[in-house]
Amino acid sequence: MSGFRIAVLASGRGSNLQALIDAIGAGRLDARIAGVFSDKPDSGAIALARQHGLPAVARSPRDHASRAAHDEALFSEIEGVQPDLIVCAGYMRIIGEAALRRFEERMINIHPSLLPKYPGLDTHARVLAAGDPEHGASVHAVIPALDAGPLLAQTRLSVAAGDDAQSLSRRLLPREHALLVASVDLLARGRVRLRSDHVELDGRRLAAPLQLRDDNRLEEA
Repeated sequence: MSGFRIAVLASGRGSNLQALIDAIGAGRLDARIAGVFSDKPDSGAIALARQHGLPAVARSPRDHASRAAHDEALFSEIEGVQPDLIVCAGYMRIIGEAALRRFEERMINIHPSLLPKYPGLDTHARVLAAGDPEHGASVHAVIPALDAGPLLAQTRLSVAAGDDAQSLSRRLLPREHALLVASVDLLARGRVRLRSDHVELDGRRLAAPLQLRDDNRLEEA
């Protein structure tokens, strides 16, 4: 079993978590999930983790006096599994700077837009409202500024004439899953390193985010 340990942070149904579990099980990703962590005890991600026998910890913000106190409790649990990488996979809370500094250059997030376009929420609707011909998803290093960390990789998708926010989200989701797995694979194999202001591939600073090919591999643009 791989020694590369992943902690997954999720608030929702856990589809990206499932993609990681499937890739590890199929031998496409040489890593192990050391724990799944959430701010929602009844989330699908926590249920999925328990279904697969993975360590699962949820800490509700309501049980803590402040965001900082919640971060401290949750990230102390994460530190306990000694992760090499933290994957934010649909984690819907803003993480405070103190927690981020604790795991600097060891945390990624997957976001459903072609960053720097459309940080934050409702990205599918915002793409359609702007009339953009193209949508996508990005994997980036997490820094204190929202969805603003150095970009590791992206996948792109043409917007269809009949798309609404739901159909666009549904068509993008499998590409998101493939993007996340491919990105974690490069990190697990030591080919990618996260830095505070850039990402390195094979010791070289990336000039632009890697792009996901049709065969689900990442290549330089």
